[in-house]
Amino acid sequence: MNISIFGLGYVGCVSLGCLAKNGHYVVGVDVSQTKVNQINSGKATIIEKDIAQIISEQKQAANIEATTNAKEAVLKTEISIICVGTPSSDKGHLNLEFIFKVAEDIALALKEKDDFHVIAIRSTIFPGTCDKVAQLIEKESGKKRNINFAIVDNPEFLREGTAVNDYFNPPLTLIGSDNKSAANKVAELYKKLPSEIIITDLQVAEIMKYVNNSYHALKISFGNEIGNICSELGIDSHKVMEIFCKDKQLNISPYYFKPGFAYGGSCLPKDLKGLQTLAHDMYVEVPVISSIDKTNEIQIQRAIKMIHQYGNKKLGFLGLSFKEGTDDLRNSPAVSIIEALIGKGCSICIYDKNINISLLTGTNKEYIDSKIPHLSSLMLDDAKKAIDTSDVIIINTREKEFIPLLKNCGDKIIIDMVRLDDSLLENSNYTGINW
Repeated sequence: MNISIFGLGYVGCVSLGCLAKNGHYVVGVDVSQTKVNQINSGKATIIEKDIAQIISEQKQAANIEATTNAKEAVLKTEISIICVGTPSSDKGHLNLEFIFKVAEDIALALKEKDDFHVIAIRSTIFPGTCDKVAQLIEKESGKKRNINFAIVDNPEFLREGTAVNDYFNPPLTLIGSDNKSAANKVAELYKKLPSEIIITDLQVAEIMKYVNNSYHALKISFGNEIGNICSELGIDSHKVMEIFCKDKQLNISPYYFKPGFAYGGSCLPKDLKGLQTLAHDMYVEVPVISSIDKTNEIQIQRAIKMIHQYGNKKLGFLGLSFKEGTDDLRNSPAVSIIEALIGKGCSICIYDKNINISLLTGTNKEYIDSKIPHLSSLMLDDAKKAIDTSDVIIINTREKEFIPLLKNCGDKIIIDMVRLDDSLLENSNYTGINW
C-alpha cells in the first residue's frame, strides 16, 4: 500500500522504516525541513537500535521519501498515519494542537481527492479525540465521514531502546474504528506480524495506552514496595517476585482483571491487612499497598449509591457469600451493602443456595450475627420467588441458575455486580456496576 506518515519523531520514524521493510511505499511528512532532509538522505531522525540501517536500506530501495508538503503526501497515498506528539501538562491534560493541525492539513488535501481515504492515529490521545478529528475534517474538507474518509485509532506500544523489535514482535495489534472496511485496511498493514490483530470500538482503543502504562507503573511501584518490606526483613526480594511470577493461573493471568464487585472472603482482606501492618511496624511507607482496601471500600460505596436510588422499592439480592460456590460470608461485600441498606430502611429479601442459616458456625456465624442479626427473616429458599417478589434484582454472585430466570423477569430493574452473562446486557432495565 501507499502510506503517508505525519510526524517523523520517535514513533513516526520507526513506523516509516518498519512499514517500508514490510513492503509498503511510505511518505514521511514533517514541518521540520531538517528531519525531511535526513530521511531523504537515508538517515534516521532518532537514535534507536536497528532503525538507522532500516531507513538506509529502504531509502536505497526507493521505498521511502519525505516531504513538508502534506497535500502532496495525502494525494499520493491511501492511508495517512498520524504520529505527532501529544505532550501533557503538569495536571495530565494533553496538548492536541499538533493532532488538530495535521487534521486540518489532511482535510485541505481531501478537498481535492475523490478516492476514499483512511486516517489512522498512532499518537496517544484521550477517548473521544478521534470523533473530534473526524468532525474537524468534515468541516474543513466538506467530505463526509465513512463516505469519503474514515478514522481509525491504532495505538503504538513501542519502548525506547527496543522499538524496532517491539514493532515486529508486538503482544497484539490494536485497531479501533466505527468503519469495518477502514479497520480491515489498516489491519492489512500488520498481517506479516506474528501477533493477534484485535479490532474494537474507537474509545476502547483510545483508552488502552493509558490503561497499559498505568498498570506498568503500578507493577513497578508494587514490586518496589514489596522489595522495601523484604529489605527490612533481610529477605531476597528478587527470589520472592521470581516465585510470584511463576503462578500463571492467578498472579500473572486475566483471572482477577474483571471490573465489578469488591473483593471479600477470609483471605484477601486478612492478608492485605497483615502486610500493611508488617510494613507499618517496620516504618516502611507503602502507599500503593495501603490504598488497596480504600479502593475496595469505594467500590462498595459505589454499589450502595447505585442501589439506594431505588430504596423505595423491594430489593431482591441474588447471592450473599463473597463469591459463587461457597457459604463463606466473612467480609462479603454483599453483606456490607445489605447492612447499609437495612440501616437506610430498605425492604430486602435474599437468595443464596449455599447459605443455610442453621448450619452457619464459628467465625462465619459470628460475622453475620454482628452484621445482619436477623438474616433468617430475609432469606428465601427459591430464586424465582426472590425475583418475583422484588422490583429491583441485585446480582452478587455468578451462579448460572440465575441466567434463565433473569431473562424472563419482565420489566424488573437488574443491577449486576459481577457481569453474570453478556446476554443480559440486552435488557433495557439492566445496569452493571462498571459497564
